[in-house]
Amino acid sequence: MSAPAPPLDDTVVDPDTLPDLSPPPAGRNLLTVPWVARTLRSGWYPKILQIPVTAVFGLVAYQLLVGPDVAHENAGTALMWVLWWPVIPIVFVLLGRFWCAVCPFGLISDTVQRWVGVNQPVPRFLKNNGIWLIDASFLAITWADHVWGIVESPFGSGILLLLLTTAVIASGAFFQRRTFCRYLCFLGGLSGNYARTGMVELRADAEVCRTCTAKAACYNGTEKVAGCPLFTFPRTMEDSANCNLCANCVKSCPNDAITIRVRKPTSELWFLDKPRLEQSALAMAIMGIVLIQNVTMLSIWQDVLDEIAALTGITSYPVIFTLAFALAVSLPLGLLALASRVAARANLESTWQNFARFGYALIPLDVAGHLAHNLFHLLAEGGSVYTTVANLFGAGVTGDAALVGAGTIQVLQFVLLALGALGSAYTARRIAYRRYRTAARRRATLTPFLAVVALLTAVNVWLFLLPMAHRM
Repeated sequence: MSAPAPPLDDTVVDPDTLPDLSPPPAGRNLLTVPWVARTLRSGWYPKILQIPVTAVFGLVAYQLLVGPDVAHENAGTALMWVLWWPVIPIVFVLLGRFWCAVCPFGLISDTVQRWVGVNQPVPRFLKNNGIWLIDASFLAITWADHVWGIVESPFGSGILLLLLTTAVIASGAFFQRRTFCRYLCFLGGLSGNYARTGMVELRADAEVCRTCTAKAACYNGTEKVAGCPLFTFPRTMEDSANCNLCANCVKSCPNDAITIRVRKPTSELWFLDKPRLEQSALAMAIMGIVLIQNVTMLSIWQDVLDEIAALTGITSYPVIFTLAFALAVSLPLGLLALASRVAARANLESTWQNFARFGYALIPLDVAGHLAHNLFHLLAEGGSVYTTVANLFGAGVTGDAALVGAGTIQVLQFVLLALGALGSAYTARRIAYRRYRTAARRRATLTPFLAVVALLTAVNVWLFLLPMAHRM
């Protein structure tokens, strides 16, 4: 990891009174654990996981396209939206971007490349603007879901999978490595942001790399091992956003310079030297998406629609939802921009520099809100996973979709929100203390961002206090 950025002001202080600006000490290198090292260096990893996951993916796609038309009777819908979608953020927090190592899209892209790939370089436009395309596609898919009912329609979900698969095939046929996964996949953008809070990191030992004569085998690959699929050079990695723990670099490094360590959740966010505006914007957009998802699941949502129709005469759901969607997404973005503007008056950085830097501090609350929302689907509708899959094999079972009561779900949601709020507040504090020397400048910078954390937490708590309706 690169050295910490110097403080911005020139105040003369005693070095012994400065806070620790270095990254926290890393945990044990997991590659010193024999069975972990054997697994990651095996030619079967990650194929041994990709193959069964791809088989399940095929089953899901088949069920969505030709299975029951009713969502709560369709095993594909249950597996995709009730099980996989709620669980995937948990994977990101625990293991970083590990899902991307076993994702069927990665295997499809690799296979297409081997058979018909022309391996063209990634267009400069994608390199420069990929994350903005990811931001836009995430918003578009969410909007389309609510306007056209993708989640409630098994066939609609199947068409979405087919469209994504087509994009993966086209990308694999034309471009190098996993261009789609790095620069176009909406889930890749989400996983990249959430992986920064993850508890596992892969890094290279810079001292060993300095003397390496293997011509960047960890990035370029060898005759037996492919290069990094996500175009990441381990030696220069600052974060885990574009590492999927595929272990290609572990296999190809001749010097055992790669380490995989367990770390404190969110600790990566404290030490980023090159924050990116678009990553912070994505975090805020996702937070807005979670807000609108919560609003539209409220039991009173239909009453709100009726009230809007009575007051304005507007009865078009796409029009009303589009306005509500724009408002929900704009709220976190606007609050962060306002806080950044206030902080800019005190810390000598521009509004957009503050937005980029402290937007990362909101990611823990973003993750917590997303998990809390998804927890409702998993625990209130999780029984449908068992019943629909069992009925595929003729079991003829029925049962309550809810796994636990509404009260238990609410308590767990509030615990998650509390942890997310604390994580965001602490991350903002660590960023401010690392960046500025004087107490006055730290306080003036930190206060508006803590206010944003408190306000967004309060909005989420209020929404989770209200009764929610099942979407399936």
